[in-house]
Amino acid sequence: MPTNSSSNDRQQKIEAIRQTPQQLEAAVSGLTDSQLDIPYRDGGWTVRQVVHHIADSHMNAFIRMKLILAEDHPTLKPYEQDDWVVMRDSLGDIAPSLAIISGLHARMVELLMNVKEEEWRRTANHPENGEMTLDDILNTYAKHGATHVGQITGLRVRMGW
Repeated sequence: MPTNSSSNDRQQKIEAIRQTPQQLEAAVSGLTDSQLDIPYRDGGWTVRQVVHHIADSHMNAFIRMKLILAEDHPTLKPYEQDDWVVMRDSLGDIAPSLAIISGLHARMVELLMNVKEEEWRRTANHPENGEMTLDDILNTYAKHGATHVGQITGLRVRMGW
């Protein structure tokens, strides 16, 4: 179900997106390869997989944002995150994904800071979630990175890292 946010709410959410790369880098700073390969919870993804997932997910979000702004009620393609996170590239060095997230978030913030009021209500169809607006995507991704950073920092606290 589409949602609407106020301009002030949007600015706070955009700021959260702006801060995500630095928060993520701080969360993984100094971790060894063996620490990166520990799941943040029983049955959960490893820290390494979480970092790669954020890059994958936020790339999809950015494309969805641009589709909503550029096309008339586009269909947004879902993806199977659990299938993506076990691909070979999600088992490698996190540096490329950290770089992607940093650059991508800079682009995302630039895009979102220049959205006109009426554009926030533009709609798209998501085959699994139904009708969505740009506001909906902003609401999701303002929290998404912070949620995963919290998983990593929570693990660090539990493990005494």
